[in-house]
Amino acid sequence: MTKNLSYILLFAIVLNACSNTKYLPKGEKLYTGGQVKIVNKDIKKSDSKLLTTQLEALLRPKPNSSFLGLRPSLYLWNITQTTKTKGFRAWLHRKGQPPVFVSDVDLDKNSQILANRLQNLSYFQAQVTGDTIPKGRTAKAVYTANTGPNYKIRKVVFPTGTESIDTAIAGTAKESLLKVGDNYDLDVIKNERLRIDARLKEKGFFYFAPEDIKVRVDSTIEGHQVDMFVKLKEETPDKARTIYTINKIYVYPNYTLRDTALKLDSAISYRWYNIVQGKRQTVKPWVFKNTVLLHPGEVYNRTDHTKSLNRFVELGPFKFVKNRFEDVSTDSPKLNVFYQLTQYPRKSISFDLLGRTTSASYNGIQASVSWRNRNAFKGGELLTVTAFGSTDGQVGQSNGGYAVSQVGLKTSLSWPRFVSPFRFKADNAYIPRTILSLGGSLIIRSQLYTLDSYNGAFGYQWKQSQYKTHGLNLLEVTYTHPRNVTALYMDSIRNTGNPTLQHVIDPQFTWGPSYSYTYDNTVDTYRTNSILYYGKISLSNNLYGILSGADVKKDGEQKKFFGLPFDQYVKLENEFRYFHKLGPNSKIATRVFGGFGLAYGNSTNLPYTQQFYTGGANSLRGFRARSVGPGTIDPYYYVGGNSFLPDESGDIKLEANVEYRTKLFSIVNGALFVDAGNVWNLNHQDLRDGQGNPAPGQDTFGKNFYKQLAGDIGFGLRFDVTVLIIRTDYGIPVLRPWQEGSNWVTPKLRNGIFNLAIGYPF
Repeated sequence: MTKNLSYILLFAIVLNACSNTKYLPKGEKLYTGGQVKIVNKDIKKSDSKLLTTQLEALLRPKPNSSFLGLRPSLYLWNITQTTKTKGFRAWLHRKGQPPVFVSDVDLDKNSQILANRLQNLSYFQAQVTGDTIPKGRTAKAVYTANTGPNYKIRKVVFPTGTESIDTAIAGTAKESLLKVGDNYDLDVIKNERLRIDARLKEKGFFYFAPEDIKVRVDSTIEGHQVDMFVKLKEETPDKARTIYTINKIYVYPNYTLRDTALKLDSAISYRWYNIVQGKRQTVKPWVFKNTVLLHPGEVYNRTDHTKSLNRFVELGPFKFVKNRFEDVSTDSPKLNVFYQLTQYPRKSISFDLLGRTTSASYNGIQASVSWRNRNAFKGGELLTVTAFGSTDGQVGQSNGGYAVSQVGLKTSLSWPRFVSPFRFKADNAYIPRTILSLGGSLIIRSQLYTLDSYNGAFGYQWKQSQYKTHGLNLLEVTYTHPRNVTALYMDSIRNTGNPTLQHVIDPQFTWGPSYSYTYDNTVDTYRTNSILYYGKISLSNNLYGILSGADVKKDGEQKKFFGLPFDQYVKLENEFRYFHKLGPNSKIATRVFGGFGLAYGNSTNLPYTQQFYTGGANSLRGFRARSVGPGTIDPYYYVGGNSFLPDESGDIKLEANVEYRTKLFSIVNGALFVDAGNVWNLNHQDLRDGQGNPAPGQDTFGKNFYKQLAGDIGFGLRFDVTVLIIRTDYGIPVLRPWQEGSNWVTPKLRNGIFNLAIGYPF
């Protein structure tokens, strides 16, 4: 009883400390928000709720933000008031919110705004009144909206004239947004004008504008209906009624104001366009053959116009792209086209120092120096050389503090086109890319081992649309070789019997193709629901392994390529993310991942770098990275008194995450999450400890896989400091698949794991 009273007293103290009304000036009341009440018995409950939400979003001013009934931002403003403009107290004051008073609310203005909105939504007879309801030192505003009946569209009439523009407008009628039976909506009318304008732009009406269309509405029809007449304004100029064709096209590859003095008759003609530049050639003329999509003699169309601009930007070397059209003469329906391109500095050097979180929950810093040439061979090629170094350690983990350091060099050359003996034509607004990359690094795990790693790749990346991206690497090569393996690490292998520890330092040689596909519409911030899908298939030595007859199980040893044993496998990865907005400052984020790898022929196991693992800051946050699985194997079974935990991995991975994200105040966001997942071996491995005892549990995937999932729940804070997001998560285990009897674990704070990371987990 005493303990409960203590909690109640503490809660009361917090409430009193965060009270803001005691700071109010005399005679003022704190505004707590506005409420709209819809009065119309004919409106469905769901429609009324939606209409209320739309109307309340128009109310001004907005009240002070709150969390669990408290207003921490307002409280911060109140307790940090100062006359100074500099210093920590002044900085905190700026992060707070000034109070919003009831006296700041203009009831009549808000009522008029709501009435106008209702009239635009088909409620032509709407009337709105507002009043304030006080409650102590606070008050709210209540608006009563008598909507009256809503008006529906009875018919829509398009132009019937014989002029080319009338015919063109009438030709768009089947795609009209104005539908018989729909409610009148001013926003739909505006969008209809934009739609007609877009269609006419495709047919050569270059000077046409949405303002040249008017929609006359007749609301005198009985039964609360309207007739709509789509018409061309009488004052529309002749130029807007005329179809234009393309005459000549001029490209300025390195435009400056001095280029205005260059005469067009000195332009170099290349195929269907002309290059205007001085004596010094900065870009080869053929670079633009897949960029300039408008052609002389063709009718102007907005699609090719927009695609061309996007492709100029996508080429890479150009910082600004200015496009203008000029009439050939006042009496000619022809246009000259000018593209004026301003280049980036061709060569640049940049230095980056950043905090990062790796997939294995290592946190640290990375420094890099990059040299870049944006137009290496005058064909828009991007050449990048980067030297980097990093050091990382695990925060909130029990790995004994074995830090990982890395130094390396990587180079890449990117062509803004397909480099291939075959011709490919992209017909969208995006430039395909061919990428060649080479790199090497030295990975040092303190007191344990050193890995020399080399990699290279050649392939293509291209966008099918705004949301769809493809990646095809014709060849990926990776070679990893261990050295300086310490006695401590070798003793751990012998004492624990964990084969995973040996896999880490096994030489790895993989080469083969890969293909990836991404669908991502999460960039559209207006969407209530958005998704991201990523899928990838990777192959290594499949053809060569088959031709060489590689079979390590039969032969007892691996075949070699250029004197090196090679790995042979196929690997599939699938990740799906779904985001649902609950409001302007909150959302539900979910992720599902499934992976499968098959080693065969010249390999009995997937290379360690290609195996799957789970746990950590971006995975199961209630478990240390790589500490779950395979299956129901106890990850602590192998420790045997060692000062670090082994890394567990598998051939199959399933994982799911659900997270509720919301803004708390200022730069602070909160989250509640649930994670579940595990890894399994495809084929049973004879897992034994250092004394030769078989490991208890099942390491392979089977029909009871769902009973073998590890799981956790937790909460976290995210600090959005603009340049990066600092994330803290505390995960508490609730499912341990290796536990005897029931897998369920009573959630206890002391059993949780603290995760510090950069950025969101997904």
